[in-house]
Amino acid sequence: MKIYSFPRGGLSFDDPTVPPRNCSVTAFLPGLSVIPFLQHTGTRAYPVVSVGDTVKEGMIIGRGHNSGSANVHATVPGRVIRTVSWQMAGGFTNEALVIRMEGSFERLGKREELFPWESLSSYELQRIIAEHGIVEMDGAGRPVSDMISALRNIKPLTLVVRCVFDDPWLAADYVLCRERLKAVAEGSLIMSRAGRVSRIVFAFSHNEKELGEALLAEVEKRDLPSSLALVGSRYPQRNRRELELVLRNYEKKEALELGSLLILGPATLAAVYDAVKLKKPVLDRYVAVGGSAVKAPQVMKVRIGTRISEILAQCGGFIGEPRRIATGSPLLGRTIYDLDEPVIKTSYAVFAMLGSQAGASAERNCISCGECREVCPVGLDPEELYKQSAGREPAYTPASECHGCGCCEVVCPSRLPLSRVILGDKGRED
Repeated sequence: MKIYSFPRGGLSFDDPTVPPRNCSVTAFLPGLSVIPFLQHTGTRAYPVVSVGDTVKEGMIIGRGHNSGSANVHATVPGRVIRTVSWQMAGGFTNEALVIRMEGSFERLGKREELFPWESLSSYELQRIIAEHGIVEMDGAGRPVSDMISALRNIKPLTLVVRCVFDDPWLAADYVLCRERLKAVAEGSLIMSRAGRVSRIVFAFSHNEKELGEALLAEVEKRDLPSSLALVGSRYPQRNRRELELVLRNYEKKEALELGSLLILGPATLAAVYDAVKLKKPVLDRYVAVGGSAVKAPQVMKVRIGTRISEILAQCGGFIGEPRRIATGSPLLGRTIYDLDEPVIKTSYAVFAMLGSQAGASAERNCISCGECREVCPVGLDPEELYKQSAGREPAYTPASECHGCGCCEVVCPSRLPLSRVILGDKGRED
């Protein structure tokens, strides 16, 4: 099969401090859970319980009340003992309920009841997805219900199942895809009905062809056109811009009509399956925990609301003083300053770096080596844009074309914060 890849720039890299991708381990249940009301784009969910109230596993404790907002559920049974708040990147405040675990679980350890969905309409499926607070778990956290509404009347529409592992820190998504392959496949079919899509394309890194074929075989049993597109594994292949670029090439070469694209990852589709087939909200998620400072990196299945300090402790703690602790990939990760901050729906990785991995050298002056230009997938000149954005030269090139993949920062020998300055630190924190 032909491999489709974007034409220029990008990086191929590995990280030996990423946890092994052979299996997951289940994290301990937290004695205290911190459940934020903002785990999505848009405004925070409106609290429907108060301090002193008793909650059940899977119970709604925060209700989304407008576009961009999503329902939030208790992930353990217990009593609400207090509220907490903290400052997030961008200057806004997030609020959370602290739940002390007590009482019996509604779902954990019980046999799951399966609900049929084939006779449900697209609107009924969308309502179930919204009620269970399903968001885009491998992105910014857009509510999936909103994504369905935005594309409902667009034809043709293709569901793209994004299994592009261009970053080794996507290990949790890879393990989830292997361990919950049938759930991801059926979640794809449910989304196809909910969004009224005409085709499914499984976009897989070419070195994971076997896994892609196994997933495709699961959905080919149904009467819906589906196909496998093998794409490059060079970062940032999974970015929407680069992925759509190669899929349009795939569309032309294969003589298909893809139309508009609804792009979702395996964690989101597994959550859709849970909501519709099991009537279960997002109670846990797969998280890759590692980094050079962590004693025993591993992929963990973690309850939403578990504090980051607890999952790091379950990985054996630190082998040395970490220079940086963050969530996400080291390329675009957000630094954590309070280890009581919890795992949320969009947390796919947590890492702790020693000074040698984090980069101990200080920022220096630009030496005009041109390395940043070589790796920019959009064909920009990060050096020029950096100087313009820093006010050192008049701005001639629009920085809006930069999508902040961070390739330029990785290769810069002077350790300049190129993409962060170009984008004005929007949505990123070092």
